[in-house]
Amino acid sequence: MDIVVRIRRACEKLDLWAVRWMARIGVLALRIGLGIVFCWFGALKFVPGLSPAEDLATRTMQVLSLGFVPPHVGIVVLATWECIIGLGLMMNVAMRLTLGLLFLQMLGTLTPLALFPGELFAPRYFAPTLEGQYIIKNLVLIGGALVLGATVRGGSLVAEPE
Repeated sequence: MDIVVRIRRACEKLDLWAVRWMARIGVLALRIGLGIVFCWFGALKFVPGLSPAEDLATRTMQVLSLGFVPPHVGIVVLATWECIIGLGLMMNVAMRLTLGLLFLQMLGTLTPLALFPGELFAPRYFAPTLEGQYIIKNLVLIGGALVLGATVRGGSLVAEPE
């Protein structure tokens, strides 16, 4: 047998194994990874001055609550909310509720794009600041949550669709 054919068959077997493995663990890895991110970022908000998003988050909550929620209360509520999302994801508990809380939280995290665009993007080239990058990364979290949402009724990744 030609060496090229053998290499091609070996690569095909490896590829098939890798795709099946990724389909088998991908949703679990995504759910745990998102859970860790939410717990970690939420936990940082419990310690004043530790979260890089604290100032932006408290100012956003001030605007959204029309000033009724004091910053020190709002940040604890947000920290708790994020930790609940993270724990729900990691423990695979009440996924519809957990994802609902996640999507509501994401709406809140995207509002600074409309409220404080001058702080999130440099004037030249529309380059995001560090805070802007912090918010833009939420698009990936939303995408991951959409994938998880597709599994709440038994959906899954399929390595070899028909």
